Amino acid sequence: MDTKLQIEPLKNWDIYKQRPLLITGPCSAETEEQMMETARRLVAANRVDVFRAGIWKPRTRPNSFEGVGAEGLKWLKLVKQEFGLQTATEVATEKHVYEALKFGVDVLWIGARTTVNPFAMQEIANALQGVDVKVFVKNPINPELELWIGAIERIMKAGIRRIGAIHRGFSSYEKTAFRNQPQWQIPIDLRQRMPDLPLICDPSHIGGNRAYLLDISQEAMDLNYDGLMIESHIDPDNAWSDKKQQLTPEKLAEMLDQLVLREITTNDTEFISTIDELRSQIDIFDDQLLDILERRMQVAETIGQYKKAHNITILQSNRWQEIVNKAIRKANNKGLSPEFISVILKAIHQESIQHQMMVMNEDDKKSKTA
Repeated sequence: MDTKLQIEPLKNWDIYKQRPLLITGPCSAETEEQMMETARRLVAANRVDVFRAGIWKPRTRPNSFEGVGAEGLKWLKLVKQEFGLQTATEVATEKHVYEALKFGVDVLWIGARTTVNPFAMQEIANALQGVDVKVFVKNPINPELELWIGAIERIMKAGIRRIGAIHRGFSSYEKTAFRNQPQWQIPIDLRQRMPDLPLICDPSHIGGNRAYLLDISQEAMDLNYDGLMIESHIDPDNAWSDKKQQLTPEKLAEMLDQLVLREITTNDTEFISTIDELRSQIDIFDDQLLDILERRMQVAETIGQYKKAHNITILQSNRWQEIVNKAIRKANNKGLSPEFISVILKAIHQESIQHQMMVMNEDDKKSKTA
């Protein structure tokens, strides 16, 4: 699929004024009064491009607040009429799409729990055939780029051209400070694969706590994201859902004022000359790394030959753990994070195993082809 011809750049969307595009509003529509007052205060703070609210809330456990349902769409319509704001909500089923469009919702987003399910995505795509609406697709709950791209492509095949992606982080079994792990490399890879696709960050769901929103938003801006989706509520501590990650409109404005928006490029000749020289150094180091990795794999193959000759298994868990622990200790003194070193070593280890496997099975392959 030629995605470059089928995605309309964000600068052509009628909701786009300047970077960052800001989609904000309460996690959940609760009452008409709450919706109208939140919109009024966001407009007064001049901090809203699209007003968002969850109408249907997919919850992990039953007996939790699961949204007010279609009644909330009436309140979204009132916000649109009263303040002239375009509105957005999450859809997870074909019925949700029809209901949202009936009440004039301008922007639909598809949540992580839905993105992960190709059957649900196809149902929504079918409902969007022939419809002129803006659609954002959140990353799936698990860190799988192809699943994210596949969900986006299903919506594109329905004829949607104003389509974008929302990075809301990925679930993990390990508990950390963040609600969902950012795993920034995955959206970076998405942008490499689909360079024209608008990319929005959802710091609220990555952090899960308002204390992290500024740092996450700044990192997204430094990575040249197009916009932010941040939850805002007039009384966050008494919100009916996700109270810890919401900000009042006024606190949201204060936070956004602290963001540093950097330029994508510059005509400064001194900068260009310096950055070119530094990039040349990076190229040299990359070539050296490849040479070292090549020599390392040659040693791994020799080890594989000795293991084969002595009938020893390839995987030696204790030896591998020693390597990892030693490297992490050294990395701490070199300004390298343990997470980075673990990822790098894991990839090198996997490649070493593959090389040793080839050595181990070399005679078997020859006998089969003889």
